[in-house]
Amino acid sequence: MMTSANTELIRVLADPLRLQIVTLLAHETLCTSHLVEETGARQTNLSNHLRVLREAGVVETEPCGRFTYYKLHPEVLDDLAAHFATLAGTARTTLEADRKRACP
Repeated sequence: MMTSANTELIRVLADPLRLQIVTLLAHETLCTSHLVEETGARQTNLSNHLRVLREAGVVETEPCGRFTYYKLHPEVLDDLAAHFATLAGTARTTLEADRKRACP
């Protein structure tokens, strides 16, 4: 069953810019200026999206001098991926059962 946490996480990741940010952070830890450069988004817009990702537990911050770096929490994505893997397994089982019951 889909939990409200999973539903909220899907909503957070459904935004194209947030998904792009997550994809970039999967490859390396980046600061806001690097994310602005990579995405082409305005700094204020990017900061708002990063706040949403932080609040959802998808990313965390790491201060370094005058810069703030962002890194991904892979466990959060693992949990969501496991949920979808379970759904896919259930669907496969259902399809196999349906095929066995199908009329010849």
